[in-house]
Amino acid sequence: MRRTGIVTLALLLFSLLLYLPSQAEDLTEMFKPLPEVAESKDNPLTPEKVELGKMLYFEPRLSKSGFISCNSCHGLTSGGVDNLSTSIGHGWQIGGRNAPSVFNAAVLGSQFWDGRAATVEEQAKGPIVNPVEMAATEELVVERLKSIPEYVALFKKAFPKEKDPITLDNIAKAIAAFERTLMTPSPFDAYLKGDKNALSEDAKKGLKLFVKKGCVFCHNGVGIGGGSFQKFDYGTDEGRYTVTKNEKDKKVFRVASLRNVELTYPYFHDGSVWSLEEAVRIMAKKQLGVKLKDKEVKYIVAFLKSLTGKRPDITIPVLPPSTAETPKPDVSTN
Repeated sequence: MRRTGIVTLALLLFSLLLYLPSQAEDLTEMFKPLPEVAESKDNPLTPEKVELGKMLYFEPRLSKSGFISCNSCHGLTSGGVDNLSTSIGHGWQIGGRNAPSVFNAAVLGSQFWDGRAATVEEQAKGPIVNPVEMAATEELVVERLKSIPEYVALFKKAFPKEKDPITLDNIAKAIAAFERTLMTPSPFDAYLKGDKNALSEDAKKGLKLFVKKGCVFCHNGVGIGGGSFQKFDYGTDEGRYTVTKNEKDKKVFRVASLRNVELTYPYFHDGSVWSLEEAVRIMAKKQLGVKLKDKEVKYIVAFLKSLTGKRPDITIPVLPPSTAETPKPDVSTN
């Protein structure tokens, strides 16, 4: 946060503090509980589409090598991430940024650290054809899926009004439909809904500090972040500037969601910080100009841990076998 915004921030904080009495429901002026699913009018959820999307999420044949799936970098057995500083892609290439969590991603205002995708539908197409990540092409993944009778039948059920439903757009829609079900309701959600016993005393103290110190200025809403862009001059990454080429966007990133942050280490766009306590100290100092005391860090971390939610029970799908017509895995990097 730059000095020019201090007055605005102070006024905002003053108004926000008015909403911090004893009643948990008053906090809904700043935060919103998670929905059961993240509905989309442009991509209506159906059981058939969600089930197909789950299969495609775990499908390594969407990658050139036949080895990498969405779950490789956004693991559903962890915090929806791979817990690496930056992900490993095709041909052991190393990605440029830390992989954000897939859990609750559909409720955020934009996708990727630079916000270059507006929705999870748009986001889902990116890694498949990114040469550093899954390195496939639209033609390759369509040919592979069309060569497998089970997938042909499943796409017809998921997109019954389309004559030729196996397309990259529909692959992305199906994956996104599944992702829209990946909500992780947390103790904090229960607290927002009126359960005063859902948070520990330390977490309640941390929540009060979270608001009072100004963290809530950026980390708010249903995602506890993910709804705005802010400058974060940390490391060499130019941030959103790489997309917009606007000088004002240098070092500007989408604000990270703090849901499940206990599980999504290492932290920041470059994955350079492995301790949640250290991440809290760095953010307070760089963004708010505040040096936190040890006890304050302890309480804020207790609150952040209350954002760890119940992950959905997911049965790993059995994927159909390839046929003689299915294009073979290709591990080449040219």
